[in-house]
Amino acid sequence: ISDFEWLSQLRFFHIKETVNNNLGTSMNSNNVISNNTSNPSNNPTINNPSNVVNNSSINYQPLNISSNEFGKCVVSQLSSTLEYSNEYQGNNGRLVVTPLTDRCVLTLITAMYLNRGGNPLGPAGTGKTETVKDLGKNLAKYVVVINCSDGMDYKSVGRIFSGLVQSGSWGCFDEFNRIKIEVISVVAMQISSILNALSSKVSSFSFMGSTIPCNPNTGIFITMNPGYAGRTELPDNLKALMRPVAMMAPDLSMIAEVILASEGFNEARVMAKKTVTLYSLMIQQLSKQDHYDYGLRNLKAVLNMAGQLKRLDITTPEETILMRALRDMNLPKFIKDDERLFRLLLGDLFPSLELPISEYATLRTAIEIELNKLNYQKPEFLIQKMFQFYDSRKTRHCNMLVGDPYGGKSTVWKTLANATTSLAKQGVEGYNSVVTYVISPKSIELDELYGAYDLSTFEWKDGILSTIFKSCSEDDKPHEKWILFDGPIDALWIESMNSVMDDNKILTLINGDRIPLTNTMSLVFETQDLKVASPATVSRAGMVYIDAIELGWKTYTESWILSSYPNDNDLQQFYRDIFDKWVPKLLKFKELNCSEPIKLSDFVNVTNLCTLYTAICKQESNTFKKDLL
Repeated sequence: ISDFEWLSQLRFFHIKETVNNNLGTSMNSNNVISNNTSNPSNNPTINNPSNVVNNSSINYQPLNISSNEFGKCVVSQLSSTLEYSNEYQGNNGRLVVTPLTDRCVLTLITAMYLNRGGNPLGPAGTGKTETVKDLGKNLAKYVVVINCSDGMDYKSVGRIFSGLVQSGSWGCFDEFNRIKIEVISVVAMQISSILNALSSKVSSFSFMGSTIPCNPNTGIFITMNPGYAGRTELPDNLKALMRPVAMMAPDLSMIAEVILASEGFNEARVMAKKTVTLYSLMIQQLSKQDHYDYGLRNLKAVLNMAGQLKRLDITTPEETILMRALRDMNLPKFIKDDERLFRLLLGDLFPSLELPISEYATLRTAIEIELNKLNYQKPEFLIQKMFQFYDSRKTRHCNMLVGDPYGGKSTVWKTLANATTSLAKQGVEGYNSVVTYVISPKSIELDELYGAYDLSTFEWKDGILSTIFKSCSEDDKPHEKWILFDGPIDALWIESMNSVMDDNKILTLINGDRIPLTNTMSLVFETQDLKVASPATVSRAGMVYIDAIELGWKTYTESWILSSYPNDNDLQQFYRDIFDKWVPKLLKFKELNCSEPIKLSDFVNVTNLCTLYTAICKQESNTFKKDLL
């Protein structure tokens, strides 16, 4: 057999576990029982390995060789052979297989066959972890994804290794090079002892001072983002144990086409080409902002939303569905200038197609009621941001509200939470009450956030975030639980949440605890910018940009006037005229002629003016009004 394309495929065979280890067949599942209830020696296909190689059908079921004995299923690729583990995977999604995926799988299976580890490395959003997980699904292995952090020591990593080796599971250590270099050196020796035991095919071996059983199906994989901030270089002895796979540029066009076809689009190829073309144009023509991301995760979120819209109404034209998904998923993150250019690009790709404005009649009414309770104004800009945040939460469990202070970020999530809770109490379908947990991560130490070991007693103490996560994860009530992080985002604390923010949805702690993010839980980040966040963080979250300039200061002065002089229309108009006449001139003068040690926004200056005026102004009903007028 010399056909490389055939040999490089994953081929599933059945082997009878006897002394001869005769190679079994890969039969069609429709005639497994009838072809194997008779004596196996009478079946020429089972006893002739060449017939097996030429048979291209795949069978995942073990064949009943005799009345009391089962064989085992093996998976072959080229000259490599691994055992099929029969681990139940559930009805979950699968990865789109591209040429890059094929090369990665070929390298990883060969590494496993040679009793080595795998090391997919590359930028964020190229499918490193997902490829390892999908390969585990192909071989029915249980894949444990561990998000590494600089707080891990060799003991915590060693406990994870011990569990993997004894259970025969695969361990995928995400962002492995975030671990400190002095710890990685010791971990390299641990990995070396495990791989030596697998090579020697021993039943047990000594590991960290104790003898543990060795399961030959164990696999160790590490994924890395080389060149990112806070990353270390792997030592040479560890590089020799792990087979590297460079994963740089995934085939977006093929991935988009397959996902759209799986979502039920008839014109999947045409729609995929338009989508990828739009993304390439956005990269070229839009401005460069820290919170912009046009990678694979963003594309996948758009395509998933398109599938949801198609299932809601199958009569809508496919172009309209895709255009709406592209608009609703990308528009929230753009600044004002880029928003206009994006609408032009969208119009060029979908000519003569006008999208209707999305209707949120019930939600809009509830939002306006909540704003009235707080004596806030109802600017259309802020209400639209609430709708965008609501839509983004439908497709992503992790979202970020980005913008300068006093732009309305807190008002957006608080008002939306109160509005949905109010609708849920009224019994409106599709809305659940919301419970929020607000954390300021930069106000506490990293150990206080995630938890740490007591160095004297070696007892584990949970942090604030891990405690909240556990309580929310164990809560079976249907209400939504929003965990909100208010404050600057940097790589020191948020990188440890990468496994929660992506599709794994699991918070991994350095003591080995794995806390799942349930369907009723959401992560919300409120921050000014993402200047010091890594691309891995930016690509994992949905972005809603809230421009403080667009909100303006007049919304505040209007609310201040109405609350200070509720029943006097003449006085209200007087103050409106005063603000309109003098405040813009004063702000302009300050900008041109004044120097500030700490620059304050116009909104802050106007609020200070109103606060100071309220404090020193003594109202004398009629006399005060007569003097002013």
